[in-house]
Amino acid sequence: MTNKNPLKNRKKVAILLFFGTVLLLIVFAGRIAFIMVKGEVNGENLSQNINNLYTRSSILEANRGTIYDVGGESVALDATSYSLVAVLTDQWSNPDEAFHVSDKEKTAEVLEKYIPMSKEDILTNLNQKDLSQVEFGEAGKNLSFDTKKSIEEEKLPGIVFEETPTRLYPNGIFASHLVGYAALPSGKEEDVSSTDLKGMMGIELAYDDILKGTDGKTIYQKDSFGYVIPNSKVETTEPENGDDIYLTLDKRMQVYMENVMSEIDDKYNPAMVTATLINPETGAIIAASQRPTFNGTTKEGIDQLWQNLLVENTYEPGSTMKIMTLAAAVSEGVFDPNAYFQSGVKMIGDDPIHDHDPNGWGTISYLEGLARSSNVAFANLMEKMSPETWKEYMEAFGIGETTNSGLANEAKGSVAFNYPLEQANTAFGQGLTVTAFQMLQAFTAVANDGQMMKPQFISKFVDSDTGKETIVEPEVVGQPISKEVADQTLDYLKEVVYNKNGTGVDYQIDGHEIAAKTGTAEIVNPKTKQYYSGGTNYIYSVAAMAPADDPKVILYITVQQPEIKDGSTTGSGVVKEIYHPIMKRALEYLALGEDEESETNTVEMPKVTGISKDEALKSLEGTQLNVTVVGNGDTIVQQLPLPAETTIENQRVVLMTNGAMTMPDMMGWSKNDVLKVSEITGLEFIFEGEGYVVSQSLEPNANMQSTDKINIKLETPQE
Repeated sequence: MTNKNPLKNRKKVAILLFFGTVLLLIVFAGRIAFIMVKGEVNGENLSQNINNLYTRSSILEANRGTIYDVGGESVALDATSYSLVAVLTDQWSNPDEAFHVSDKEKTAEVLEKYIPMSKEDILTNLNQKDLSQVEFGEAGKNLSFDTKKSIEEEKLPGIVFEETPTRLYPNGIFASHLVGYAALPSGKEEDVSSTDLKGMMGIELAYDDILKGTDGKTIYQKDSFGYVIPNSKVETTEPENGDDIYLTLDKRMQVYMENVMSEIDDKYNPAMVTATLINPETGAIIAASQRPTFNGTTKEGIDQLWQNLLVENTYEPGSTMKIMTLAAAVSEGVFDPNAYFQSGVKMIGDDPIHDHDPNGWGTISYLEGLARSSNVAFANLMEKMSPETWKEYMEAFGIGETTNSGLANEAKGSVAFNYPLEQANTAFGQGLTVTAFQMLQAFTAVANDGQMMKPQFISKFVDSDTGKETIVEPEVVGQPISKEVADQTLDYLKEVVYNKNGTGVDYQIDGHEIAAKTGTAEIVNPKTKQYYSGGTNYIYSVAAMAPADDPKVILYITVQQPEIKDGSTTGSGVVKEIYHPIMKRALEYLALGEDEESETNTVEMPKVTGISKDEALKSLEGTQLNVTVVGNGDTIVQQLPLPAETTIENQRVVLMTNGAMTMPDMMGWSKNDVLKVSEITGLEFIFEGEGYVVSQSLEPNANMQSTDKINIKLETPQE
């Protein structure tokens, strides 16, 4: 018989429940205490999660530094480009308003006016099936704000724009390989800012860390409804804009040089061309250009050649190397201008060295040998110095070493100097390779009292936030010869230009004395590893220094394999077509500066940028200057000449407004006046003939931004 006591069992259950409840409370209390102390659940920070829930942040975008020319004109700056998008689906439209392309025929007809794409191709794009939206390829990208605004004013349903930070190069082709370009990395198209732009070439690449800014940030608290919580802490990290860079390039000379180079490129289609204007006293590069080249903004032409020919390309310099050989021979006392030698051919062992006229000119003086550019004369001079001494001079002139420009992929060239024939060849510029920068650096020693200056393309850095300037001082990198030797060498180099037998007689410029050396260098065929022969398979060059008694500029030009089909000129003739307009313009600027005080009819150009067009015209009324306004805006944004520059009465002044660029009526203008418009707008003008304007391909008051090139016909007035 089982003895059961229900009351006793109930007491046991009650006791168990009591202690179980107490235990659970202790566990819960402990857990809560743990959470309160640690602030974590399963490794997650609760405070941080709450903070994330209510904390918002916004990016404060920094600007990439602007690149300016020496006078403060923009060369590269941040901008916003716009890409054209057409919405094809009607899912967001309603009976009252269409948000898609509802009239494709009309849309194509209108867009054809603003983008380089035919109406038929636009319609093909718009008629694509199963797509909610379409783009228009390269034709619809990189649109300017003005173009975007004009399209928006057409009120086309379904046409929208995407914004992208980009880099603007307002002068088009402008020392493009030297300046370089910056772009967004491939594939990065969303949530981008100017700090995502990366230098890809030239100065933009070399100084990317200096130009690149750092974005800032604002952090603040919002409630669940999206309102800022009163009295909450706002943390702000200010953006740091990139530093600005001022180049040594002078926009006036650079644009003029680019126009000359474009004419030569179109006319002779050379394989490669370089032209560089440098101040030998400081090493500052005033203008530098090459062909092939590209447009920094549109990138048109960039696939032709990626190399910066000034520092990356090596070549045999030919007879311009004789400048350094002559200086070394003068320094060593072995150049006797009145001593004689037998020209034509010289044997080095069993190997002959020939003059460019294999028959020579008989027994001639060394001064005449210089004028005629005799290879035999310079091989003799090298022997008189001794090969070892000549090699020391080459090293002192920086041959075989980079100039440490800071630009990417700078080459150092090579010097073959193991055998007597190789040693002799280097004296007249064969058997060694150089860069244009190396040659320019070496030339400065002759033109600058023996002091060799490093080629310099940056004048200063400016902190864009504080305005603090860091000046880049001229750098002396050696003194291979004395002042007396440099002066004597310059005097001898005048023989090349003014001796009746000189190879440089066609480089004379009225009113100015020039010291120069010409060159014609052979080119190695990469397939046969042998020198090309015949035709124009050479590198034609000149290094000219002016004024000869105290050079302020050196102009160095190289032209490789120009195509001369009608026999109207020679390879050296192509060099002259580049040399004369550029050197004349450079000397005009020099003369204008020197005659500033003595000229009775000079005018100092006032600053008229930043004021209204009417105010600007009024301020120029009494200056007796010929004023032309480009653009239909109401405020002056650029001027030429620049403020405080000196010009002469009756000279043309060009002012640009903030409106669309409009074509002036140029009938009767000189070529120089037309080039002023080219300089201030960055547009390319193609000239036919000489004299004064008799026709222009773009009508007066037409929009200049709608064309890449403008043709100008010049004629000389009949007497």
